[in-house]
Amino acid sequence: MYAIVEIAGKQYKVAKNDKIEVDKLDTEKGKVIFDTVLLYAENEKSIKVGNPYVAGAKVEAEVIEHKRGDKIRVFKMKPKKRYQKTIGHRRDLSVLEIKDIKIGITTKKETTAKPKEESVKKETTTEKPATKKTEDKK
Repeated sequence: MYAIVEIAGKQYKVAKNDKIEVDKLDTEKGKVIFDTVLLYAENEKSIKVGNPYVAGAKVEAEVIEHKRGDKIRVFKMKPKKRYQKTIGHRRDLSVLEIKDIKIGITTKKETTAKPKEESVKKETTTEKPATKKTEDKK
């Protein structure tokens, strides 16, 4: 069983008891629930794809720690111009452990759908009113 979930604008394939590193979340250590599940697969034959999200699917995770990623060094150089520049970058990360993937959870809004009302067609005319043309040119 796995799911593809959207976390902080990026998509991750997760399964139960997985540990993943995502961009830093604004939450403290503890439980987090994501309801932006794009795909849920029980096995190879039963796959549910959302439009854009799977209705009633949730992924429960726990924030284990916040940390900094590895340093990335970028070196720029233009030959014969005496231009060299080195810059570095480190990402802030949150480590998540996936506790559970749930599906089939519905809310009251989804279960109490109102029947569609018959639309009344109004007859409208598309004719434009007649305009008078005057000749002022002489």
